[in-house]
Amino acid sequence: MDNSFFDALSLLGSENNVDIAQLVEKVKSAMLKAARKAYPECEDNITVEIDPATKKFEMYVRQTVVDDEPIDANEVNIDVARTVDPNAYVGGTIDRRLDIAKFGRAAAQSAKQSIKGDLREINRERILGEFESLENDCITCEVSRVETNGTATLLYHKTELYLFPNEQIPGETLHEGQRVKVYITTIANKQKKPIIKISRVRKELVKRLFELEIPEIYDGTVEIKSISREAGSRTKVAVWSKDENVDAIGACIGPKRSRISAIVAELNGEKIDIIPYSEKPEEFIAKALAPATVLDVQILSEEERTCTVKVPNNQLSLAIGNKGQNAKLAAKLTGYKIDIKPEFDVLTKHEHDAAPAEQPEAPQAEQPAEAAAEAPAETAETEASAPEANSVEE
Repeated sequence: MDNSFFDALSLLGSENNVDIAQLVEKVKSAMLKAARKAYPECEDNITVEIDPATKKFEMYVRQTVVDDEPIDANEVNIDVARTVDPNAYVGGTIDRRLDIAKFGRAAAQSAKQSIKGDLREINRERILGEFESLENDCITCEVSRVETNGTATLLYHKTELYLFPNEQIPGETLHEGQRVKVYITTIANKQKKPIIKISRVRKELVKRLFELEIPEIYDGTVEIKSISREAGSRTKVAVWSKDENVDAIGACIGPKRSRISAIVAELNGEKIDIIPYSEKPEEFIAKALAPATVLDVQILSEEERTCTVKVPNNQLSLAIGNKGQNAKLAAKLTGYKIDIKPEFDVLTKHEHDAAPAEQPEAPQAEQPAEAAAEAPAETAETEASAPEANSVEE
């Protein structure tokens, strides 16, 4: 057998990320099946030898030496036997080499299909073995290529994963060679060809990044109580410390903001509000509307989880956020439907004349946060300096 077979075997193993020794066993099994079809009467007497180290690939049939005409391929005449082994004797056996090229097209095709089936099963077992324990976890991949439709192919230990545009952070441009973290949402089609579904927009990715970057969260000292996210724009994370001597927000920010800055950089500059969790709904809701300042929170119904929040008139747009984003994220974070109202519902004529042109009108402000979200919000320069914000942006 020339080297081309072993070159092809090596390439097959590399392409399928399969160990050569394991592949050799599968090829042996396939060739044995093919040989037994070609020589059905010799089923128990055929052996296959494949050794990549010595480049040896041979097939043999063990024949019994007889002194008359052989009745089938399991026997060989003594004269023929001695051309193979000079020491052959009647009643003994010889291993006679089979010509692999003479197997025929059908046998070769059968062997090829058998190997393909074996490779699929090897790949299925390998992928499940590697990724089942990583389901609902975060992994680091390298971008190998980006298609014109935006789909990115990522490599993780030689396995190709596909990050589709709807699972990429809006506004993010991935490029070849870039290393990114992704969240494995699920493994589908486990019984056939497993499909690893990954994402960079899920809020669970943020949780995993916090666990990776912040030791206090990893060891359980600081706990993430809830997360709400609008990928590419803003995320709110509610944290709480089990140890009164550990500042939950300080631990998340890190020395010179190093920890939170690393998370923001991984998320392509997405803003992150770190909110101190409180078991008192009023306090939690007030903090959740950061970076806006909240004057008062009234719980309307514990059962229906509704509340009214009062903010200074000049903080109304900041509390609601652009397209209602801040209010929506606060509502998801706390689990309450939040109705945001200005401090003064009715302005006097003098106050109305003095108010800036972009001040929202009172009827508009009285809408629930979800409705107010439809109105365009004004740019708030106070956001970065608001003391309650804990907002981080690269």
